[in-house]
Amino acid sequence: MPLSRSLSITSLSGLFPAWEDDELPMEDLMLFEVAWEVTNKVGGIYTVIQSKAKVTVDEWGENYYMMGPYFEHNFKTQVEACVPPNPVIQKAMDALINNGCQVHFGRWLIEGSPYVILFDIGSAAWNLDRWKGDLWETCHIGLPYHDREANDALILGSLVAWFFKELTDHLGDTPNVISHFHEWQAGPGLILSRSRNIPMATVFTTHATLLGRYLCAGNVDFYNNLDKFNIDKEAGERQIYHRYCMERAAVHCAHVFTTVSQITAVEAKHMLHRKPDVVTPNGLNVKKFSAMHEFQNLHSTNKTRIQEFVRGHFYGHLDFNLDRTLFFFIAGRYEFSNKGADIFLESLSRLNYLLRVHRNDLTVVVFFIMPAKTNNFNVESLKGQAVRKQLWDTAHTVKEKFGKKLYESLLTGNIPDMNTILDRDDLTIMKRAIYATQRHSLPPVTTHNMLDDSEDPILFNVRRIGLFNSRNDRVKIIFHPEFLSSTSPLLPMDYEDFVRGCNLGVFPSYYEPWGYTPGECTVMGIPSVTTNLSGFGCFMEEHVSDPAAYGIYIVDRRFRSAEESCNQLTQFMLSFCQQSRRQRIIQRNRTERLSDLLDWRYLGRFYTHARHLALSRSFPDKYKMDNKGPLKTEGFRYPRPASVPPSPSASLHSTPHHSDEDDDDDEPYNEEEEAERDRLNIKAPFMLGSVPEGKKKQPGESGN
Repeated sequence: MPLSRSLSITSLSGLFPAWEDDELPMEDLMLFEVAWEVTNKVGGIYTVIQSKAKVTVDEWGENYYMMGPYFEHNFKTQVEACVPPNPVIQKAMDALINNGCQVHFGRWLIEGSPYVILFDIGSAAWNLDRWKGDLWETCHIGLPYHDREANDALILGSLVAWFFKELTDHLGDTPNVISHFHEWQAGPGLILSRSRNIPMATVFTTHATLLGRYLCAGNVDFYNNLDKFNIDKEAGERQIYHRYCMERAAVHCAHVFTTVSQITAVEAKHMLHRKPDVVTPNGLNVKKFSAMHEFQNLHSTNKTRIQEFVRGHFYGHLDFNLDRTLFFFIAGRYEFSNKGADIFLESLSRLNYLLRVHRNDLTVVVFFIMPAKTNNFNVESLKGQAVRKQLWDTAHTVKEKFGKKLYESLLTGNIPDMNTILDRDDLTIMKRAIYATQRHSLPPVTTHNMLDDSEDPILFNVRRIGLFNSRNDRVKIIFHPEFLSSTSPLLPMDYEDFVRGCNLGVFPSYYEPWGYTPGECTVMGIPSVTTNLSGFGCFMEEHVSDPAAYGIYIVDRRFRSAEESCNQLTQFMLSFCQQSRRQRIIQRNRTERLSDLLDWRYLGRFYTHARHLALSRSFPDKYKMDNKGPLKTEGFRYPRPASVPPSPSASLHSTPHHSDEDDDDDEPYNEEEEAERDRLNIKAPFMLGSVPEGKKKQPGESGN
């Protein structure tokens, strides 16, 4: 399938190569994708599957099916029940239904409307003991009775393997079947299918290794000790040995093993003892976020909404200029160390010191959007928004009276006396409004009442570094321990609108197999900070010559100490604060231009390659593939923007003290001209590990 361009006008047209089709005969193939998150939102894998559906349906049409567990509420609200268009699918379903196992079919009501086959776990639970015996006889993996999640995964896997057996028996030799399994919950289906010699090509994708998540949650020095862990012992101590065994068995049973990033590939090699055959990066449906040239206006509009919230939150202490205020944020699951909140807070303390030392009038307001246990909104936070609204209503009332008197005076041909145009009552109302904004306490750090305030890691570290939103602090902190919603009485904004209104997203994660948050910032034209321990950061290092010039700041947390990484993050944020308003606008244009790089219409080719490879390994007589040649799907690199000087220091000021007023002195900037120059200067496509004969490898080119 030839790749189509995205709708973004600011994109580099002609960036991606016109890859040749893989020439898979779609009419002779059926593709099944199995995951626990099909129609069932649990974590990030749901986003992967849902956002990828459109491009996969465009490629495979009615030969593409998703498979997962049946949940009545999800089916009624997200799926349109229908009859399978292929009679062979119906026959395979009937075989299970006639044996007392309920199977449901329909179209998932998302973009692309893919077909889904959902298996009712509860209706087949009476087979659990027998299927546990089958798993033990097959691979000597035993499941404890108390692990509900593992038992449900086995039931789903047994139903999937049973379905594939019936399907392939009815199909005969054609069409051939490709089955793609995601994560360990889908692993039993792959293990049982392979042990029963079901003729189909199999792909298994791990989005993060099971043991890796557990180890990093325990604050171990994970990446420096990958080759030192006693894997079996670590899994046993955490009582997940049976889950780990299922994951590892699925990895080794699959014809093709893939993972979502280079950093997770390194992890999988040590944790699961198999090197991934293909890296399949996670993409986004860029069209959903595309705002053409409007994204700059959307930033301005939503920033104004955030400023209104800040006016209320900091009432009585609003002695900083909101036009000289930047909004930073971090968001995601509340994993304090894994998500990098620890290093972020320490860097904010240092940034605050630097801004105060240089007597900068710039203020940074930082939002922590991480859900935690609370019992209600903070009364002081709600009061702040009420005071702000009351002040606005007062100003509006006085403005109406002032305007009416001014209008009537001008009609009579007189210039009004400004000393008498407002009467005593108006002045009294305004004085009362001013007195209402007086505050003797500091603005709250958190917007909610925390259930475990003293033990909360963010609040504990805020107390340690002493950032209490005092008047002298140039860095202010707001901890919002709840996901954003447009119906909130405090900060009524959806997450997407909030991101568009911020200036910088900061995600210095220690364990992040991919990382959708910086990717979402990128497609919305918002610069972000990531790390080389996140899949997104590794991907950008590989595909962009100078990520920082495009607003992607990559902190080195893999080869530097925590202290060095903290200093680097501080420097990144300080450099961002040094930019003028005009420079930030230019950078947002460049950031948004990277959107196509994250589009499934480009990244879907990695999945296509994995399927083709699986077919060549499972049906070598029918499908040939040159495994020795370079991958068609290897990376391409954006060049450094043409307007960026060779030395980063040449475009930065020596101190943070800088005013937006000198923007007019900068050289003219035309975004479309720069995009065209970048397109002309773009590096030729390169294949990892391949260098044309007679050409020396240039510094910075990858050779592994």
